[in-house]
Amino acid sequence: MELKTPLYDVHIAEGGRIVPFAGYLLPVQYGTGVVAEHMAVREKAGLFDVSHMGEITFKGPTALRTLNHILTNDFTGMKAGRVRYSVMCNERGGCVDDVLVYKFGEEDYLVVVNASNRRKDFAHMAANTLEGTEIEDVSDSLAQVALQGPASPAIMEKLLPRERIPQKYYTALRGVEIDGMNCMISRTGYTGENGYEIYTACENAEKLWKTLRVAGAEFGLIPCGLGARDTLRLEAAMPLYGHEMDEDITPLEAGLSFGVKLGKEEFIGRDALVAAGEPKRVRVGLAVTGRGIIREHQDVFIGGELIGRTTSGTHCPYLGRAAAMALIDAKHAALGTAVEADVRGRRVAAEIVPLPFYVKKD
Repeated sequence: MELKTPLYDVHIAEGGRIVPFAGYLLPVQYGTGVVAEHMAVREKAGLFDVSHMGEITFKGPTALRTLNHILTNDFTGMKAGRVRYSVMCNERGGCVDDVLVYKFGEEDYLVVVNASNRRKDFAHMAANTLEGTEIEDVSDSLAQVALQGPASPAIMEKLLPRERIPQKYYTALRGVEIDGMNCMISRTGYTGENGYEIYTACENAEKLWKTLRVAGAEFGLIPCGLGARDTLRLEAAMPLYGHEMDEDITPLEAGLSFGVKLGKEEFIGRDALVAAGEPKRVRVGLAVTGRGIIREHQDVFIGGELIGRTTSGTHCPYLGRAAAMALIDAKHAALGTAVEADVRGRRVAAEIVPLPFYVKKD
């Protein structure tokens, strides 16, 4: 049985079309539709409920060592108030999940995990926690909303003095009061735009949503659902767990080497990644040049040779064309290579292009 986020009633009142997703009932879109929501985020601002995401705290004198043991990135020397992306691997080097790590003190970290993996992730973390680290799943006590789009900073400045708003990408401030609500604000997002992810206690969720909606009205802020969240992240070539990565795909194959520090002394999966050497398959971008839309799980060919499979694909509203990501043989991954995807028995032409498909305007 699916759960409801603290904003479920708000979504109903806003006209959201509710669907099951990652164990929760969430809006896939509102009356405005996916394309309008997507364009609002690219050109103005959109507001998302992401309260289904999981949050796990790491505290204690060995918290840093534990994080460096279970995650692929290196958190040594990370400053308080910073956010860092990482992957969590199994012993084979496959991706258990991708996460964001927030540091608030030398013994005080918050790790945000994907909703569908929350319990699996916590079990993996608990099984590999070092003595002296206390971990706790605090997901059920927190709500999270994402304010995304070029107008996001102006909307936040209506509610807070500038010094109480994170200014740099991948930074965060906690203990920030918005209209009497204690919040943590993070300069992060999953859309390829400027924006913020705001965390607060569940009981504040409706008030926070409505406060942001009022503040954003003059800037064209609208509520957005899962549909736009997916098209936005695909335009920005942001990987999604279960698509561009899973327990049989390594972070190096998925193009996430920036979050993998093989120079660290050790982490779970490191030996397998080193032993595998250069990836034999890689994630690439496909711009559709033929007629049709390439979706996920479709075979990719060069002539009669099967070279890989798509992981995500859709029509990109802002770009005005169809695009996809695929995991293909590395030897065929050169930019400009012409390929075809099998779409229900029909070959659709595409070309390998650089990622991301979309880069935000300054």
